[in-house]
Amino acid sequence: MPTLNHIHPLTANNDPEEVWTKVTGIVKKINSSYDVGLVHEVYKDVLRLFNGQYPGYSAIRTPYHDLYHTLDVLICAVRLMHGVHVSGNKLTDQEITLVMLATMLHDIGYGQLIDEEFGTGAQYTLTHVDRGIEFMQKYVRDVRLPLEFSKPLACLMNSTNPGMDFDDINFPDGRTRLLGQIVGSADIVGQMADRTYLEKLLFLYLEFKEAKFGNYDSIHDLLCKTKNFYDVTRSKKLEGSYENIYQKFGAHFKAYTGQDINYYVESIDKNIGYLSKVIALNEAEFHTMLKRGGRSEVPQSLKSISPKPTTA
Repeated sequence: MPTLNHIHPLTANNDPEEVWTKVTGIVKKINSSYDVGLVHEVYKDVLRLFNGQYPGYSAIRTPYHDLYHTLDVLICAVRLMHGVHVSGNKLTDQEITLVMLATMLHDIGYGQLIDEEFGTGAQYTLTHVDRGIEFMQKYVRDVRLPLEFSKPLACLMNSTNPGMDFDDINFPDGRTRLLGQIVGSADIVGQMADRTYLEKLLFLYLEFKEAKFGNYDSIHDLLCKTKNFYDVTRSKKLEGSYENIYQKFGAHFKAYTGQDINYYVESIDKNIGYLSKVIALNEAEFHTMLKRGGRSEVPQSLKSISPKPTTA
């Protein structure tokens, strides 16, 4: 049985340079001659967007859907691609590229042009995927990525869209649908396997509050409903629409560690088990259980964030 000491380093993705090193190392295990040049340029642009250094855009300030969430999903998707690949379903270089681009750009729709900036960007919760696809299509033209990338990338980004049924996405072929299953699975698993996932739910509550989304009465209410959310998501998406492709993480970790263990699932199970202890407490006590990563007090200060009024 893997210990927390085995799991934590796998889900600690807070250093963009270290993440990129891990990502390229795994991709080279799929194809040692894969050219990372194109995706690296996009990666650097994504970092600029989140950090407020991309021309015309302010920094992305959503407290939950931040840079580190994108890094979690990226490395999760690359690990899953490797697991699929070593299981016998060989991926082409273009398929590798599409998955990496889609995961890097999947939440870019929370970004705001400088002249439209107000709030944190969480007000776009319901439309952020559509906004992200619009950005991607312009980005493909502006940086001269292959124009044929636009349609599959839109499909893959929609695979993370909570407002769209996966089976309603108009994938051009079965292979692109497979890539969508990888991207969609990575978006769910990457965030829920994070050691500080439960602490980060406090930030998600603030996003939902700003977006006036959901029917959560309090942070405690969101935590109480998260267990059911995971059960439904696992059944409907991970095991349903995505056809259990997340189980291929086991093949990846077996190739790396020699142990046929799905460390991501182990981490999620530990988080959900801990969640059961948290929600058993009343609202006055549960915060004492959420101090991993030094995050317990931060959301209180974020409550003071209010949308900046638009100018006429």
